[in-house]
Amino acid sequence: MFTSWNSPRNHSGQLGPPEHSFFSLSAALKSAKILCCKKTRVMSSEDDVAGEAPGGSFWEAGNYRRTVKRVDDGHRLCNDLISCFQERAKIEKNYAQQLTDWSRKWRTAVEKGPQYGTLEKTWHAFLTAADKLSEIHLEVRNHLAGEDADKIKAWQKEAYHKQMIGGFKETKEAEDGFRKAQKPWVKKLKDVETSKKNYHTARKDEKTAQTRENHAKADSSISQEQLRKLQERVEKCAQEVEKCKDQYEKMLDELNRYNPRYMEDMEQVFEGCQEAECKRLCFFKEMFLDLHQHLNISTNESFHALYRDLYQGIVAADDQEDLKWWRNTHGPGMAMNWPQFEEWTLETQRPISKKEKSSKSAEDVTLTSIVPTRDGVSQTPPQTRRGGGKEDMSEWSDDDTPKKCLAANGHEEDITVPGVQVRALYDYTGQEADELSFKAGEELMKISEEDEQGWCKGQLCTGQVGLYPANYVKRVGS
Repeated sequence: MFTSWNSPRNHSGQLGPPEHSFFSLSAALKSAKILCCKKTRVMSSEDDVAGEAPGGSFWEAGNYRRTVKRVDDGHRLCNDLISCFQERAKIEKNYAQQLTDWSRKWRTAVEKGPQYGTLEKTWHAFLTAADKLSEIHLEVRNHLAGEDADKIKAWQKEAYHKQMIGGFKETKEAEDGFRKAQKPWVKKLKDVETSKKNYHTARKDEKTAQTRENHAKADSSISQEQLRKLQERVEKCAQEVEKCKDQYEKMLDELNRYNPRYMEDMEQVFEGCQEAECKRLCFFKEMFLDLHQHLNISTNESFHALYRDLYQGIVAADDQEDLKWWRNTHGPGMAMNWPQFEEWTLETQRPISKKEKSSKSAEDVTLTSIVPTRDGVSQTPPQTRRGGGKEDMSEWSDDDTPKKCLAANGHEEDITVPGVQVRALYDYTGQEADELSFKAGEELMKISEEDEQGWCKGQLCTGQVGLYPANYVKRVGS
């Protein structure tokens, strides 16, 4: 070895430091080594077409783990599928509840509102359709949260078996199968990598020795003995290169001869994983078809019947019939007892016969807006009548005639009585401006006796004074 370097000429013929060419050579050798090591990892466009993933080929050491992980992913996907459609089941349930609440709210509003006749029935038809649609969506919810979820859980339990130490039996079997198939190949691959490294190191040493020899030949200060040693070093490196090259080629040849066996073993384990994954994919497809069937309410006969009935309800609305009903109920078609002069005689106070009492007059008014009492038992209040004709006095006997008194001006007035506390037996909604409205169970103050038409004057707790049917209340404590 020598301790001094002359300054060799560079490519331009000028003198330069020896480190320049030496480090350039080292960098070139290092780059060549990196390229050589990465040769199997570099992907061309043709490799992409062949199906090689960006993370490396399946055949490389350890890259089978992506296939093994797919087993765990399959179990997780079953849980995700259940969670996904359980959320959809909640949406179906909430929608069904909203339809029911909407129908209940507006059914009451329509019943108490001013709409009447066949158009009111049409309005109710929409609310009835909403109730039926709510039932259909509840059925969908029950399928998703019950039958479908149970089916997925049962298949998942059968396909994936948990171990006491954690993980799944199928995952361990796949991992062990791939590791066993790859172990001999990985050992041979390591031998190849080691021999390749030795060969590249020998080539590097040879190149370094040749460079030093060339520099020594150009340096006149180098003795022949030193030059001879450098030449011997070059020859020794060349021999080492040939030896490492032979070993490298031998290891590579053994690896290539083992590759078919390696690929066959790996393929066998891989096909087992593919078979298991195929079962999962087919099951998921089957489940998606079931979910589609349950969600597709357009195939439900009840769904079509619902809208057929709704359409018939809309078509049945008849404006002329509604106008006629209003005319006869609240318009000129109503009966009217026009006032007539009647002379008072004793005969007008004669008792009413049973036949007359049982006869029904056209003046009877049936009170509407009747709802069940608070105890939940539907009771129908008696019919009451309110008219303005004085001729009604002839239908009462002396005993039945309401108490009257004559005012100073000669007109009859209701006899006021001390306030009597009474309780409503039924709900009543006043039909005229001077009538009271109350609910069953509500208490009010009776401030006049019952008149000849069965009406009393009373006062609500709010202070409102008006008329109400006498037979709709009873005295508190009686």
